[in-house]
Amino acid sequence: MTQEKKTFYITTPIYYPSGKFHIGTAYTTVASDAIARYKRLKGYDVRFLTGMDEHGQKIQEKAQENNKEPQVYVDEIAEAAKQVWKIMDISYDDFIRTTEKRHTDAVEKIFQRFLDNGDIYKGEYEGNYCTPCESFFTEKQLVDGNCPDCGRPVKKVKEESYFFNMKKYADRLLAYYDQNPGFIEPESRKNEMINNFIKPGLEDLSVSRTSFDWGIKVPGDPKHVIYVWVDALSNYITALGYGSEDNSKFATYWPADVHVVGKDIVRFHTIYWPIFLMALDLPLPKKVFAHGFIMMKDGKMSKSKGNVVYPEMLVERYGLDATRYFLLRELPFGSDGVFSPESFVERTNYDLANDLGNLLNRTISMINKYFDGSIPVEQAVETEFDKTLHELFEETKQKVEDNMEKMQFSIVLSDIWAFISRTNKYIDETQPWVLAKEEADRGKLASVMVHLAESLRITAILVQPFLTKNPTEILRQLGLSEKDLSWDGLNAFHGIPQGTKVIEKGVPIFPRLDVEEETAYIREQMQGGAAPAPKEEEKEQAPEVEEISIDDFMKVDLRVATVTACEPVPKTSKLLKLQLDLGYEQRQVVSGIAEHYKPRDLIGKKVIVVANLKPVKLRGELSQGMILAGSKNGYLTLAEVDQKLENGAQVK
Repeated sequence: MTQEKKTFYITTPIYYPSGKFHIGTAYTTVASDAIARYKRLKGYDVRFLTGMDEHGQKIQEKAQENNKEPQVYVDEIAEAAKQVWKIMDISYDDFIRTTEKRHTDAVEKIFQRFLDNGDIYKGEYEGNYCTPCESFFTEKQLVDGNCPDCGRPVKKVKEESYFFNMKKYADRLLAYYDQNPGFIEPESRKNEMINNFIKPGLEDLSVSRTSFDWGIKVPGDPKHVIYVWVDALSNYITALGYGSEDNSKFATYWPADVHVVGKDIVRFHTIYWPIFLMALDLPLPKKVFAHGFIMMKDGKMSKSKGNVVYPEMLVERYGLDATRYFLLRELPFGSDGVFSPESFVERTNYDLANDLGNLLNRTISMINKYFDGSIPVEQAVETEFDKTLHELFEETKQKVEDNMEKMQFSIVLSDIWAFISRTNKYIDETQPWVLAKEEADRGKLASVMVHLAESLRITAILVQPFLTKNPTEILRQLGLSEKDLSWDGLNAFHGIPQGTKVIEKGVPIFPRLDVEEETAYIREQMQGGAAPAPKEEEKEQAPEVEEISIDDFMKVDLRVATVTACEPVPKTSKLLKLQLDLGYEQRQVVSGIAEHYKPRDLIGKKVIVVANLKPVKLRGELSQGMILAGSKNGYLTLAEVDQKLENGAQVK
C-alpha cells in the first residue's frame, strides 16, 4: 500500500470587494502562496483557499454608488481579483465567494444549529457601529469617539438583533490558549486579545442586522440578514463542503493548519471564530498567523495621499519574481514594514541583478570559456575553499526548512542570499582565471566550475516558493530541466551530471535598473492611483479611431519574417531585441513584449513586420520596423502566419 500524503490546509482572509486590490492584499496572498508552494515541494497534499467576502451594508452602499445591483458589482470585483492573482501566479486551489450557493446553504444550517443549541437569542442592539469595518464597539473601545480599527466616525445604531452568547465560551477559549501556545502568532497578538477583549469581559456578539438586506437571510426570520462575521468566517469550512452532501474535503483537510490574516482582523479569527467552532463541536484551526501592514513613509496607503501601489504595475514593469521577492524579503512577516520606491529598486539591483543574476552570468561564461560549455568531466581536485561552501549549503538548507515552518520569510530569503553571497565570494577566493593559466591546476578549475554550477542549482530549488519564474530559467541555462527542481535534489551537493551542456551565452535574468528613472516612475504611478472603472454602457462602445483611405493603408508595407535570435534589452524589463530574416535582408527590431514572451519562445516564429517604418533608437538599440501583435485586458499575442509562407512575402 502507498502511504497517504500528509495534508496541509492554508487560507488567506476572504477579501472585501470595496475596491481594487493593492500590494497590501497581495502581500498576504503571496505569503500564503509561498508556504503552500513550499509544502507541496515537501510532498504534502496542500489545499490553499482564498476568496471574497461579498455581503454586508458596505457592499450594498458601494453598489448603489456605482449604480449597480450588488451581485453585478461583486461579480466584476471577483473577476478582477482572479486576474490579479493570475498575474501574481497565486497557486490557490479554491476561490470561495460568500454569494455562492454552496456557502449560503451551509451558513443557514450553521445559524440554525446555533439557534437550536441555545447559543443565539433575540434582543435589541444599541451601540456604535463602523460601516467600513462591519463592527460594533462599546464607548470604552472607541478612540476619540472614532472606530479603534480604522479611525473613521461611527454611527449610533439601535435595532432588533440576534446575539451570540460569547460569555458562555470565554473560559473555554482561555483554556485553549493556554493548552495551545502556538495557536496565535506572533505572541503579542495573543496578549492583546486577552488583555483588551477577554479579561475586561467578553461582550455578546450581534449576529444579525435589519437595516439592510444584502446578505443571507436568517432561517425563519427573513427581515434579519446574518451578520458578516458568522457569514464570512464560515467560509473556511463551507469551502470544504461542510454542511453539504459531500463533505469529503472537510474530512480530509480540516482543521486548518494556518489561517493567514492581517493584524486588523485578529479579534474575529482568534475570539469569534474559535467560539463558533466550539459551538459546532468542531476542531479549532492549529494556528492563526497575523502579519503586520505595509506602510508608506507618510503612513497607510491612501488614494487621497497619492501613495497607493498596485501589484500589476510592479509586475508589468519589473517582472513577477522581483515583485514577489521584494514583498517577502523587505518586510518581516508579523511586523509592519515600509514600502518605498528606492528600497524596491535597490533590492532588485543589489540582491537580484548583482548577487544572483551576476553569479549565473559569470558561471555560464566561465564554463563556456574554460570547458567548452560543459560541466567538467575532468577529475576534480578539491580546493581549500570547497569544504566551507559544502558546510554552508547544509546549514542553509536546515535554516530554510526551520524558518519556513515558522513563516519567517524574510529570514529565509536572507539565509538563501547569504549562501549566494558566499558563492560569489568563492569565485574571488579560488580565482578561476588564475587557475586556467596552469595545466596543473586543471583539476582545481574543474572543481570550481562544478561548485558554482551546483550552488546555482541548489539556489534555484531553495527560492521556488518565492520566485516562480526564474528558477526554471536558471536550470535551463545550466542545461537542466524543470524536473530537476525537486526538493529531494537538496539531499546531495552534487546533482548535475558530468558533461551536461550549458547554454552558449547567459541571458540576464534580472537586468539592472536605473535608480533615478525607476524611482521616479514608481512615484508617478503611485500618484496616478487606479484608473476609474468604465461605466457599464461604455464597455461595449467601439473606440473612436480616425479613418484612413485605402491609399493610406497601401503605404504600409507588411512583410513575413522569421525570428532567428532574441534577447532582452539591458536596463529594461519590457523590451526584447529580435533578429529577423526577411528573406531579402536581416533586420533588428526592438519590441515591448518581454512581459509576454521569453526570448527562447520567439525563435523560429513567423511574424508580420511593418517593413517601411522609419528606423528609431529605443534604449540605445536600433529598431528597423515593428512586429504586429494584438492585446486586450492585459493579454498580448503576436500576429503569426503559416510556416509555409516564405520570408519576405508581402501581407495584403
